[in-house]
Amino acid sequence: MNIQSVILSGGSGTRLWPASREQYPKQLLALTGTDSLLQATARRLDGFAGAVLADTIVVSNEEYRFVIAEQLRQMGKRGRIVLEPAGRNTAPALTLAALLASVDGADPVLLVMPADHVIPNLAAFQGAIAEGAAHAEAGAFVTFGIVPDRAETGYGYIRSGAAIEDGKSARALDAFVEKPDAATAAEYVASGRYLWNSGIFMMKASRWLAAIDRFNPAMAQACRSAMDQATNDADFVRADKAAFLACPSDSIDYAVMEKLPTAAELGRGVVVPLSAGWSDVGAWDALWEVSDKDAAGNVGRGDVMFESTEGTMVMAESRLVAAIGLKDMVVVETPDAVMVAHKSNTQDVKKIVARLKAEGRSQATSHRKVFRPWGWYDSIDSGDRFQVKRIVVNPGAKLSLQMHHHRAEHWIVVRGTAEVTNGDKVFLLSENESTYIPLGHTHRLANPGKVPLEIIEVQSGSYLGEDDIVRFEDIYSR
Repeated sequence: MNIQSVILSGGSGTRLWPASREQYPKQLLALTGTDSLLQATARRLDGFAGAVLADTIVVSNEEYRFVIAEQLRQMGKRGRIVLEPAGRNTAPALTLAALLASVDGADPVLLVMPADHVIPNLAAFQGAIAEGAAHAEAGAFVTFGIVPDRAETGYGYIRSGAAIEDGKSARALDAFVEKPDAATAAEYVASGRYLWNSGIFMMKASRWLAAIDRFNPAMAQACRSAMDQATNDADFVRADKAAFLACPSDSIDYAVMEKLPTAAELGRGVVVPLSAGWSDVGAWDALWEVSDKDAAGNVGRGDVMFESTEGTMVMAESRLVAAIGLKDMVVVETPDAVMVAHKSNTQDVKKIVARLKAEGRSQATSHRKVFRPWGWYDSIDSGDRFQVKRIVVNPGAKLSLQMHHHRAEHWIVVRGTAEVTNGDKVFLLSENESTYIPLGHTHRLANPGKVPLEIIEVQSGSYLGEDDIVRFEDIYSR
């Protein structure tokens, strides 16, 4: 049996604003340790006793592709990154992954995991996966139900049926149930038959494709056409846009899992109980729950000081944050926004994000520090007709050959060596050297060295927006 890890990396995580933003969502953030949630998900089968295929399949959108590729590279993981031209929910994403996994007649067992969950007990997780894999190999559609420790109204539930006679914990999958009210949730937990819906699944690739053919032929056809016409670009598999846009939107639950009782010949549904400290980290209070705390129940990340404070989470990204006399609060500081909320109101953060979007404010979608395939930049100051950026270019990387209609630029090298194209001249700049790029000049910045190149860029002109770029050459196909 071969297990193919499939990571679904969609979603914007608006309830974890201001750390999570549309262009850099929560799965790319290191919220619980040194790894991002995506990286932690990719490590989840490290040391697993079964046969796990080396290449992880990640399904994502165009916006995150280079950050995902870099995060996998940093941890020494090989990945095939499938790019969706548009969001169509989890069922089409899994279908694209199943088609890729089936190339050359392969038929692995797919382990499908959202990229933004926290699972601290890996031994318990891998034990459940081993049990689920045996059922999946035999043709079942497996989901994993989280053993509830409270009557939670924010999760969907799975109702389990009769025990499966294999001497282990798996049970027949009876039904998926929508998020309940408080009284119903209490009844569910008391009954012992209900588990939280984790969104983690296992099945053979061929079984999933057969089920999509049966239950949603339009989705199957659109995904097949998109992959038949897909293009390969470095680590990326680009599904064809025109074909994929015709694909209906649906979740794995609705598209297949809930319909299995009507098509027993496709395979039965199985639910494996999972008790491994799981959390979907849907809001700041959920992150506080799964984080290590001090004796007063406080969680601090970054440069944080607590005084007469309890039950509080403070996340500081760019400066010292001192919390004095707080109780059950969440404070999140980033270079361009600070959010303060009571833990009982953290679900309302999405309302702030909606207001920011309605007002067209950049804090809804992007951070001050913006990642690019060649490195990153941080807009450290701006005013009327000027902007100052700190730019870091990775070793061997280079920006596009480009031109601006409305601004000139001054570049000052702080660290490393810069290869500069300025009009028809190409030359090197060392630390403490600078150059001037006049308005309208074709130019490029590259790092020919072995260490990161860091420069300060001062822009001046009548318009300084990122859309004032005319690209002539770009190795990243933008």
